[in-house]
Amino acid sequence: MAYLGENIKKLGFGLMRPPMIGDEVDIEQLKQMVDLFLEKGFTYFDTAYGYLNGKSEEAIKAALVDRYPRESFLLATKLPAWAGAKTAQEAQDMFWTSLKRTGTGYFDFYLLHNLGDNRTQAFDDFGIWDFLALQKQKGLIRHLGFSFHDTADVLDDVLIKHPEVEFVQLQINYADWQSPTIQSQKCYEVARRHHKPVVIMEPVKGGSLADLPGYLNAVLKEANPNASIASWAIRYAASLNGLVTVLSGMSTLEQMKDNLSYMQNFQPLSNDEKKIVEKVQQKLTSIPSIPCTSCQYCTKGCPQEIVIPKIFGAMNIHLIYNNLKEAKRKYMWETRSGGVASKCIECGQCEAACPQHIHIIDELKKVSEILET
Repeated sequence: MAYLGENIKKLGFGLMRPPMIGDEVDIEQLKQMVDLFLEKGFTYFDTAYGYLNGKSEEAIKAALVDRYPRESFLLATKLPAWAGAKTAQEAQDMFWTSLKRTGTGYFDFYLLHNLGDNRTQAFDDFGIWDFLALQKQKGLIRHLGFSFHDTADVLDDVLIKHPEVEFVQLQINYADWQSPTIQSQKCYEVARRHHKPVVIMEPVKGGSLADLPGYLNAVLKEANPNASIASWAIRYAASLNGLVTVLSGMSTLEQMKDNLSYMQNFQPLSNDEKKIVEKVQQKLTSIPSIPCTSCQYCTKGCPQEIVIPKIFGAMNIHLIYNNLKEAKRKYMWETRSGGVASKCIECGQCEAACPQHIHIIDELKKVSEILET
Protein backbone atom coordinates (compact mmCIF):
# COMPACT_ATOMS: atom_id res chain seq x y z
CA MET A 1 0.00 0.00 0.00
CA ALA A 2 1.41 3.37 -1.03
CA TYR A 3 2.03 5.96 1.68
CA LEU A 4 1.39 9.70 1.44
CA GLY A 5 4.12 11.22 -0.69
CA GLU A 6 5.61 7.99 -1.99
CA ASN A 7 5.24 9.14 -5.59
CA ILE A 8 6.56 12.65 -4.98
CA LYS A 9 10.11 13.27 -6.17
CA LYS A 10 12.52 13.52 -3.25
CA LEU A 11 13.65 17.11 -3.79
CA GLY A 12 11.44 19.95 -2.64
CA PHE A 13 12.02 23.67 -3.22
CA GLY A 14 12.27 25.42 0.15
CA LEU A 15 11.46 29.13 0.01
CA MET A 16 12.90 30.24 3.36
CA ARG A 17 16.05 31.50 1.59
CA PRO A 18 14.94 32.48 -1.94
CA PRO A 19 17.19 34.55 -4.25
CA MET A 20 17.33 38.13 -3.06
CA ILE A 21 18.26 41.58 -4.33
CA GLY A 22 18.86 43.57 -1.17
CA ASP A 23 15.79 43.11 1.01
CA GLU A 24 13.52 42.04 -1.83
CA VAL A 25 13.03 38.66 -3.47
CA ASP A 26 14.65 38.42 -6.90
CA ILE A 27 11.45 37.47 -8.72
CA GLU A 28 13.02 37.10 -12.16
CA GLN A 29 15.66 34.66 -10.92
CA LEU A 30 13.03 32.86 -8.87
CA LYS A 31 10.91 32.45 -12.01
CA GLN A 32 13.87 30.83 -13.79
CA MET A 33 14.36 28.47 -10.87
CA VAL A 34 10.67 27.56 -10.73
CA ASP A 35 10.61 26.94 -14.48
CA LEU A 36 13.62 24.63 -14.36
CA PHE A 37 12.35 22.80 -11.27
CA LEU A 38 9.01 22.01 -12.91
CA GLU A 39 10.63 21.23 -16.27
CA LYS A 40 12.65 18.46 -14.60
CA GLY A 41 9.53 16.90 -13.09
CA PHE A 42 9.70 18.24 -9.52
CA THR A 43 6.55 19.66 -7.97
CA TYR A 44 6.85 20.31 -4.20
CA PHE A 45 7.22 23.94 -3.04
CA ASP A 46 7.49 24.91 0.63
CA THR A 47 6.98 28.34 2.20
CA ALA A 48 5.55 29.73 5.45
CA TYR A 49 3.49 32.61 6.81
CA GLY A 50 6.54 34.09 8.52
CA TYR A 51 9.25 33.64 5.90
CA LEU A 52 10.66 37.06 5.03
CA ASN A 53 7.67 38.67 6.76
CA GLY A 54 5.32 37.33 4.12
CA LYS A 55 7.47 38.15 1.10
CA SER A 56 8.15 34.45 0.48
CA GLU A 57 4.44 33.64 0.09
CA GLU A 58 3.94 36.67 -2.14
CA ALA A 59 6.93 35.67 -4.26
CA ILE A 60 5.66 32.14 -4.81
CA LYS A 61 2.40 33.61 -6.07
CA ALA A 62 4.24 35.73 -8.62
CA ALA A 63 6.73 33.08 -9.71
CA LEU A 64 4.57 29.96 -9.56
CA VAL A 65 0.85 30.27 -8.80
CA ASP A 66 0.12 33.03 -11.32
CA ARG A 67 2.07 31.27 -14.07
CA TYR A 68 1.16 27.58 -13.89
CA PRO A 69 -2.01 25.47 -13.73
CA ARG A 70 -2.93 24.72 -10.14
CA GLU A 71 -2.81 20.96 -10.58
CA SER A 72 0.78 21.09 -11.89
CA PHE A 73 2.41 21.75 -8.51
CA LEU A 74 2.16 21.00 -4.78
CA LEU A 75 2.30 23.92 -2.35
CA ALA A 76 2.99 23.76 1.37
CA THR A 77 2.90 26.57 3.91
CA LYS A 78 2.79 26.86 7.70
CA LEU A 79 0.97 28.65 10.51
CA PRO A 80 3.05 29.90 13.50
CA ALA A 81 0.37 30.43 16.18
CA TRP A 82 3.07 31.28 18.73
CA ALA A 83 4.44 34.18 16.67
CA GLY A 84 2.72 37.31 17.86
CA ALA A 85 -0.90 36.15 17.96
CA LYS A 86 -2.70 37.32 21.10
CA THR A 87 -6.11 35.79 20.37
CA ALA A 88 -7.49 32.72 18.61
CA GLN A 89 -8.84 34.96 15.85
CA GLU A 90 -5.41 36.47 15.19
CA ALA A 91 -3.86 33.00 14.99
CA GLN A 92 -6.58 31.71 12.68
CA ASP A 93 -6.29 34.78 10.46
CA MET A 94 -2.75 33.65 9.59
CA PHE A 95 -4.36 30.87 7.52
CA TRP A 96 -6.54 33.28 5.58
CA THR A 97 -3.62 35.66 5.07
CA SER A 98 -1.51 32.86 3.60
CA LEU A 99 -4.37 31.83 1.33
CA LYS A 100 -4.69 35.40 0.07
CA ARG A 101 -0.94 36.01 -0.31
CA THR A 102 -0.38 32.86 -2.33
CA GLY A 103 -3.62 33.03 -4.31
CA THR A 104 -3.48 29.27 -4.46
CA GLY A 105 -7.11 28.40 -3.67
CA TYR A 106 -6.08 25.53 -1.41
CA PHE A 107 -2.93 24.07 0.13
CA ASP A 108 -1.71 20.60 -0.77
CA PHE A 109 0.29 20.34 2.46
CA TYR A 110 -0.41 22.60 5.44
CA LEU A 111 1.59 22.61 8.65
CA LEU A 112 1.35 23.86 12.18
CA HIS A 113 4.70 25.61 12.24
CA ASN A 114 7.55 24.69 14.58
CA LEU A 115 6.04 22.68 17.39
CA GLY A 116 8.23 22.06 20.43
CA ASP A 117 9.45 23.79 23.57
CA ASN A 118 6.85 26.31 24.81
CA ARG A 119 5.56 26.99 21.28
CA THR A 120 3.22 23.99 21.14
CA GLN A 121 0.89 25.41 23.78
CA ALA A 122 -0.24 28.25 21.52
CA PHE A 123 -1.81 25.80 19.07
CA ASP A 124 -3.83 24.27 21.90
CA ASP A 125 -4.76 27.60 23.48
CA PHE A 126 -6.02 29.03 20.18
CA GLY A 127 -7.83 25.88 18.98
CA ILE A 128 -5.69 25.64 15.86
CA TRP A 129 -5.87 21.84 15.61
CA ASP A 130 -9.67 21.92 15.31
CA PHE A 131 -9.65 25.04 13.14
CA LEU A 132 -7.33 23.45 10.57
CA ALA A 133 -9.23 20.16 10.67
CA LEU A 134 -12.31 22.15 9.67
CA GLN A 135 -10.46 23.80 6.78
CA LYS A 136 -9.42 20.35 5.63
CA GLN A 137 -13.04 19.21 5.68
CA LYS A 138 -13.87 22.22 3.50
CA GLY A 139 -11.19 21.21 0.98
CA LEU A 140 -8.90 24.16 1.65
CA ILE A 141 -6.22 21.78 2.97
CA ARG A 142 -5.46 18.46 1.30
CA HIS A 143 -2.97 17.09 3.86
CA LEU A 144 -2.37 18.34 7.40
CA GLY A 145 0.85 17.97 9.40
CA PHE A 146 3.33 19.91 11.51
CA SER A 147 6.99 20.87 11.59
CA PHE A 148 8.93 20.14 14.75
CA HIS A 149 12.03 21.19 16.69
CA ASP A 150 12.37 19.37 20.00
CA THR A 151 13.25 15.97 21.47
CA ALA A 152 11.96 12.59 20.36
CA ASP A 153 9.99 12.14 23.59
CA VAL A 154 8.10 15.37 22.96
CA LEU A 155 7.40 14.31 19.36
CA ASP A 156 6.06 10.98 20.56
CA ASP A 157 3.73 12.77 22.98
CA VAL A 158 2.37 15.10 20.27
CA LEU A 159 1.72 12.20 17.88
CA ILE A 160 -0.05 10.23 20.59
CA LYS A 161 -2.31 13.22 21.26
CA HIS A 162 -2.86 13.97 17.56
CA PRO A 163 -2.97 10.73 15.55
CA GLU A 164 -4.96 12.55 12.90
CA VAL A 165 -1.91 14.35 11.46
CA GLU A 166 -0.79 12.86 8.16
CA PHE A 167 2.90 13.78 8.08
CA VAL A 168 5.66 15.49 10.06
CA GLN A 169 8.51 17.76 9.01
CA LEU A 170 11.81 17.14 10.81
CA GLN A 171 15.36 18.52 10.80
CA ILE A 172 17.46 15.63 9.53
CA ASN A 173 21.04 15.65 8.26
CA TYR A 174 24.10 13.50 8.78
CA ALA A 175 25.69 15.95 11.23
CA ASP A 176 22.61 15.97 13.49
CA TRP A 177 21.74 12.29 13.08
CA GLN A 178 23.01 11.35 16.53
CA SER A 179 23.01 14.82 18.05
CA PRO A 180 21.84 14.82 21.69
CA THR A 181 20.07 18.14 21.11
CA ILE A 182 18.57 17.86 17.60
CA GLN A 183 17.99 14.08 17.87
CA SER A 184 17.45 13.59 14.13
CA GLN A 185 17.62 9.80 14.24
CA LYS A 186 15.44 9.45 17.32
CA CYS A 187 12.79 11.80 15.94
CA TYR A 188 12.81 10.02 12.58
CA GLU A 189 12.34 6.68 14.33
CA VAL A 190 9.41 8.05 16.36
CA ALA A 191 7.72 9.26 13.16
CA ARG A 192 8.25 5.86 11.54
CA ARG A 193 6.86 4.09 14.59
CA HIS A 194 3.70 6.20 14.30
CA HIS A 195 3.57 5.47 10.54
CA LYS A 196 3.90 9.15 9.61
CA PRO A 197 5.76 10.01 6.40
CA VAL A 198 8.47 12.61 6.83
CA VAL A 199 9.34 15.86 5.07
CA ILE A 200 13.01 16.58 5.73
CA MET A 201 14.17 20.14 6.39
CA GLU A 202 17.72 21.46 6.87
CA PRO A 203 19.42 18.53 5.08
CA VAL A 204 22.47 20.78 4.58
CA LYS A 205 22.20 22.27 8.11
CA GLY A 206 21.71 25.88 7.07
CA GLY A 207 24.51 25.61 4.50
CA SER A 208 27.07 24.22 6.98
CA LEU A 209 27.30 20.89 5.14
CA ALA A 210 27.81 22.59 1.77
CA ASP A 211 31.27 23.81 2.75
CA LEU A 212 32.97 21.74 5.43
CA PRO A 213 36.35 22.36 7.04
CA GLY A 214 38.93 21.95 4.25
CA TYR A 215 40.24 18.50 5.11
CA LEU A 216 36.68 17.12 5.25
CA ASN A 217 35.84 18.63 1.87
CA ALA A 218 38.93 16.77 0.65
CA VAL A 219 37.58 13.45 1.97
CA LEU A 220 34.40 13.86 -0.07
CA LYS A 221 36.17 15.18 -3.17
CA GLU A 222 38.58 12.26 -3.11
CA ALA A 223 35.64 9.85 -3.02
CA ASN A 224 33.85 11.62 -5.91
CA PRO A 225 35.60 14.61 -7.53
CA ASN A 226 32.55 15.45 -9.62
CA ALA A 227 30.02 15.60 -6.77
CA SER A 228 29.33 18.83 -4.92
CA ILE A 229 29.83 18.82 -1.15
CA ALA A 230 26.13 19.62 -0.66
CA SER A 231 25.08 16.63 -2.76
CA TRP A 232 26.39 14.21 -0.14
CA ALA A 233 24.14 15.77 2.50
CA ILE A 234 21.00 15.86 0.37
CA ARG A 235 21.48 12.32 -0.93
CA TYR A 236 22.10 11.10 2.63
CA ALA A 237 18.74 12.53 3.72
CA ALA A 238 16.91 11.36 0.60
CA SER A 239 18.19 7.79 1.10
CA LEU A 240 15.94 7.32 4.14
CA ASN A 241 12.67 5.42 3.82
CA GLY A 242 9.19 6.82 4.24
CA LEU A 243 9.86 10.32 2.93
CA VAL A 244 7.52 12.79 1.29
CA THR A 245 10.45 14.88 0.07
CA VAL A 246 13.70 16.57 1.11
CA LEU A 247 13.55 20.36 1.19
CA SER A 248 16.50 22.31 -0.12
CA GLY A 249 16.58 26.06 0.47
CA MET A 250 17.99 26.95 -2.93
CA SER A 251 19.01 30.60 -3.18
CA THR A 252 20.50 30.71 -6.68
CA LEU A 253 19.92 29.18 -10.08
CA GLU A 254 23.34 27.53 -9.81
CA GLN A 255 22.33 25.76 -6.59
CA MET A 256 19.14 24.63 -8.30
CA LYS A 257 21.05 23.20 -11.28
CA ASP A 258 23.46 21.36 -8.98
CA ASN A 259 20.64 19.79 -6.95
CA LEU A 260 18.73 18.75 -10.04
CA SER A 261 21.83 17.17 -11.58
CA TYR A 262 21.86 14.34 -9.04
CA MET A 263 18.25 14.32 -7.84
CA GLN A 264 16.51 14.05 -11.22
CA ASN A 265 17.53 10.41 -11.45
CA PHE A 266 18.12 9.95 -7.74
CA GLN A 267 20.21 7.04 -6.52
CA PRO A 268 20.42 6.34 -2.76
CA LEU A 269 23.87 6.29 -1.22
CA SER A 270 25.72 3.04 -1.83
CA ASN A 271 27.26 1.12 1.08
CA ASP A 272 30.67 2.50 0.14
CA GLU A 273 29.30 6.05 0.06
CA LYS A 274 27.67 5.55 3.45
CA LYS A 275 31.07 4.61 4.86
CA ILE A 276 32.51 7.85 3.49
CA VAL A 277 29.76 9.86 5.20
CA GLU A 278 30.33 7.93 8.43
CA LYS A 279 33.99 8.92 8.25
CA VAL A 280 33.00 12.58 7.93
CA GLN A 281 30.51 12.22 10.79
CA GLN A 282 33.21 10.81 13.05
CA LYS A 283 35.66 13.57 12.17
CA LEU A 284 33.03 16.25 12.80
CA THR A 285 32.46 14.92 16.31
CA SER A 286 36.21 15.12 16.97
CA ILE A 287 36.41 18.86 16.23
CA PRO A 288 36.73 20.82 19.50
CA SER A 289 33.36 22.18 20.56
CA ILE A 290 31.35 22.82 23.71
CA PRO A 291 30.54 19.29 24.99
CA CYS A 292 26.96 20.12 26.00
CA THR A 293 24.49 17.20 26.03
CA SER A 294 21.43 19.42 26.61
CA CYS A 295 20.52 17.74 29.88
CA GLN A 296 19.06 21.11 31.01
CA TYR A 297 20.41 20.82 34.56
CA CYS A 298 22.16 24.17 34.13
CA THR A 299 18.96 26.05 33.33
CA LYS A 300 17.02 24.99 36.41
CA GLY A 301 17.17 27.90 38.80
CA CYS A 302 19.16 30.21 36.53
CA PRO A 303 18.20 33.66 37.85
CA GLN A 304 18.64 35.19 34.38
CA GLU A 305 16.77 32.40 32.57
CA ILE A 306 19.64 31.99 30.12
CA VAL A 307 18.94 29.24 27.56
CA ILE A 308 22.41 27.78 27.95
CA PRO A 309 22.16 24.52 25.93
CA LYS A 310 20.50 26.29 23.00
CA ILE A 311 23.13 29.02 23.09
CA PHE A 312 25.89 26.42 23.06
CA GLY A 313 24.21 24.68 20.12
CA ALA A 314 24.43 27.92 18.14
CA MET A 315 28.04 28.47 19.17
CA ASN A 316 29.00 24.97 18.04
CA ILE A 317 27.86 25.79 14.51
CA HIS A 318 30.60 28.41 14.50
CA LEU A 319 33.19 26.22 16.23
CA ILE A 320 32.66 23.10 14.12
CA TYR A 321 31.71 24.49 10.71
CA ASN A 322 33.15 28.01 10.89
CA ASN A 323 29.72 29.20 9.74
CA LEU A 324 29.36 32.45 11.66
CA LYS A 325 26.35 33.68 9.71
CA GLU A 326 24.29 30.58 10.48
CA ALA A 327 25.53 30.55 14.09
CA LYS A 328 24.32 34.12 14.59
CA ARG A 329 20.98 33.35 12.94
CA LYS A 330 20.55 30.34 15.21
CA TYR A 331 21.57 32.38 18.27
CA MET A 332 19.06 35.15 17.48
CA TRP A 333 16.30 32.57 17.09
CA GLU A 334 17.10 30.71 20.30
CA THR A 335 17.31 33.91 22.36
CA ARG A 336 14.36 35.69 20.75
CA SER A 337 12.51 35.71 24.09
CA GLY A 338 15.52 36.80 26.12
CA GLY A 339 18.04 34.76 28.06
CA VAL A 340 21.06 36.00 26.10
CA ALA A 341 24.61 35.07 27.12
CA SER A 342 25.57 38.58 28.17
CA LYS A 343 22.97 38.53 30.96
CA CYS A 344 25.05 36.06 32.96
CA ILE A 345 25.76 37.37 36.49
CA GLU A 346 28.35 34.63 37.20
CA CYS A 347 26.45 33.15 40.15
CA GLY A 348 27.88 29.73 39.31
CA GLN A 349 24.81 27.60 39.96
CA CYS A 350 24.95 26.27 36.40
CA GLU A 351 28.54 25.08 36.70
CA ALA A 352 27.77 23.30 39.96
CA ALA A 353 24.95 21.41 38.20
CA CYS A 354 26.75 20.53 34.94
CA PRO A 355 27.54 16.79 34.64
CA GLN A 356 30.05 17.57 31.85
CA HIS A 357 31.96 20.03 34.08
CA ILE A 358 31.81 22.71 31.39
CA HIS A 359 33.19 26.12 32.35
CA ILE A 360 29.85 27.64 31.48
CA ILE A 361 30.59 31.17 32.64
CA ASP A 362 33.70 31.42 30.47
CA GLU A 363 31.89 29.89 27.48
CA LEU A 364 29.01 32.36 27.81
CA LYS A 365 31.50 35.23 27.74
CA LYS A 366 32.95 33.88 24.48
CA VAL A 367 29.46 33.50 23.01
CA SER A 368 28.60 37.07 23.95
CA GLU A 369 31.74 38.39 22.27
CA ILE A 370 31.25 36.42 19.05
CA LEU A 371 27.52 35.99 18.48
CA GLU A 372 26.10 39.17 20.01
CA THR A 373 28.25 41.55 17.97
